[in-house]
Amino acid sequence: MRIDAHQHFWQLSRGDYGWLTPDLGTIYRNFTPDDLKPILQQHGIARTMLVQAAPTIGETEFMLDIARRTDFVAGVVGWADFEAVDAQAVIERLAARDKLVGLRPMIQDIPDPEWMLRPALQPAIAAMAGASLRFDALLKSPHLQVVVDHGAKPEIRSGQFDDWAAAMRTIAHDERVYCKLSGLVTEAKSDWQTDDLRRYIDHLLQCFGPTRLMWGSDWPVVNLAGGYDRWMAASLSCLATLTDHERAAIFGGSAARFYGVAN
Repeated sequence: MRIDAHQHFWQLSRGDYGWLTPDLGTIYRNFTPDDLKPILQQHGIARTMLVQAAPTIGETEFMLDIARRTDFVAGVVGWADFEAVDAQAVIERLAARDKLVGLRPMIQDIPDPEWMLRPALQPAIAAMAGASLRFDALLKSPHLQVVVDHGAKPEIRSGQFDDWAAAMRTIAHDERVYCKLSGLVTEAKSDWQTDDLRRYIDHLLQCFGPTRLMWGSDWPVVNLAGGYDRWMAASLSCLATLTDHERAAIFGGSAARFYGVAN
């Protein structure tokens, strides 16, 4: 069973997508399960992981409501305020909802690079671990299983590779850390070609192997950089030398195992 490990829905009238502005053109509109369903069917993808796009509890509850009535959504990666006084209670309440599998603080928008090390976050992290929730971020912790979103966003458009590659090798040494093969095309030039992505994908595969690498579309953000179909075609091309079993892991098995959902 194929799983898209990273996709979004949004409803503009909810008003909490601070980053989603009219200048983003084609993605500045509502995106719903009805928009994604035919694309999934075209590519033989049976289930998805729905990931937060706004840093609010309302966003998490919005996604959980969608997941409750959408069969193809296997799990939700939501958001919670890790620094709130009641963070532990809020996370425990959210974890009791069906299909919540993880949380994702929007670390790329937090100026402090040491934010995750703050002692004040420990109750929230403990609550996540206690509820067996997964962490979508770039983090090392003795208690959480972690997935690095979007391959840590290498600067493909400028051709930078070495520093990123070294960092990913270091991160991958911890076998509890997985990585999403997603979001790369939005880091490439607007006229990107498959070969522009190949060495980055090859490196992620070398670091994490098929069993800790999971494919995600980052739909509908991917529409800014060629769309779902083109990213799928590029991924399949770059992974063409793998065995069927290895591709099955990247396109479903790894996500199912990491998030603890049926495959």
